[in-house]
Amino acid sequence: MSDVTGPDGSVAETAPLVSVVIPVYNCEAYLAEALDSVLAQTYRPVEIIVVDDGSSDRSASVAARYSGVRCLTQPHAGAGAARNLGAASASGSFLAFLDADDLWVSDKLESQMAAFRASPALDMVSGYVRQFHSPELGADVKARLAGAGTVLPGHVHTMLVKRSSFGRVGPLPTHWRLGEFIDWYATAKELGLNCVLVPKVVTLRRLHGSNMGIRERDARADYLKILKGVLDRRRRGAAQQDAT
Repeated sequence: MSDVTGPDGSVAETAPLVSVVIPVYNCEAYLAEALDSVLAQTYRPVEIIVVDDGSSDRSASVAARYSGVRCLTQPHAGAGAARNLGAASASGSFLAFLDADDLWVSDKLESQMAAFRASPALDMVSGYVRQFHSPELGADVKARLAGAGTVLPGHVHTMLVKRSSFGRVGPLPTHWRLGEFIDWYATAKELGLNCVLVPKVVTLRRLHGSNMGIRERDARADYLKILKGVLDRRRRGAAQQDAT
């Protein structure tokens, strides 16, 4: 935690440490911009943990250029395992997660921490995502990647969560190639964690030729399996309530 000093030199409040976990796999082209967007946050204090998930490119070298950024490595095991390693190594009382190819707006954490201050009983605070075409893309690639400019609720990937609340749910599942955070979030809601969506864009999602959903397109059935699992759990829960 860090004391925030007012204009007169007095201590205005104590600001909790936010640990930011960035899993990266072969994303050297975009990682620096992601890190810069975290370092530009108006909220402090922030701890940054980059977890290199067995990259074969220079992603780890990019992270190592930043003093104060903690770099962890693991054999390639997927984003869920990388996020879990980062969360387990975090020191902050709050956890935030950023994909290595995405960006935060400068007041992302400040807006979300304001929501926590207004409602201390909250467990998670999310916001909205705006999609954008990566600037280096040619017109033909942009035409194939629909959705630039679209604003969507980012319940999962914009989430700022109390570390204690994250622990109540447990680590992210690691057997999915896609959608592990959706599974985790569904479990969090089933456990009754309180979440609010701040009414503003807090994250910019980069559209490019090697987004996870494109790279792992043959694993998109994971989304359907996760949804089926969520619905099955809800049906079992409803049946148990009826039985009592």
